[in-house]
Amino acid sequence: MRELAALFLSFAKIGAMTFGGGYAMLPMFQRELVDNRGWATEEELTDYYALSQCTPGPIAVNTATFVGQKRCGIPGGIAATMGVVFPSVVCITVIAALLSNFAEIPAVKNAFAGVRVCVSVLIINAIVKLWKKAVVDKVSFAVFFAVMLLSVFVDVSPVFFVIGAAVVGVAVKNLEVKR
Repeated sequence: MRELAALFLSFAKIGAMTFGGGYAMLPMFQRELVDNRGWATEEELTDYYALSQCTPGPIAVNTATFVGQKRCGIPGGIAATMGVVFPSVVCITVIAALLSNFAEIPAVKNAFAGVRVCVSVLIINAIVKLWKKAVVDKVSFAVFFAVMLLSVFVDVSPVFFVIGAAVVGVAVKNLEVKR
């Protein structure tokens, strides 16, 4: 029970302290789950991000579910998921009740503009950290570059990019083992 409460509170803290959606939460996940709690390694967290992109739902919710399930099974997945969404549900409920009264106030508009800039920086920070862990050789750079180009010019689900990159990764590792 104590572990479930720790999962809920840790993910609630992440959910409460992060604005801008799942990608803005990635640096907080790194700090809380890898650095502070030791609930996942950097490699595991990167894998959770990749899996979260392939499954329906927001990346933050899916990552919380995977980590919680790893720690305490299905109850852990539920506790972590509820923790990460709880602050947002409370905030959205309050904002929805009050926003129509304040949306046109210049200070509110400016505050949201500032938050968008901050979120952009947090997302770029998460990209840089993922880049350092994922793009480690010529093959991974080639896969990155191919996926980036395809994602810009071809309108298909990201799931196909992830599956394709996984197939290339398996093929390359199998070729390395055979040598």
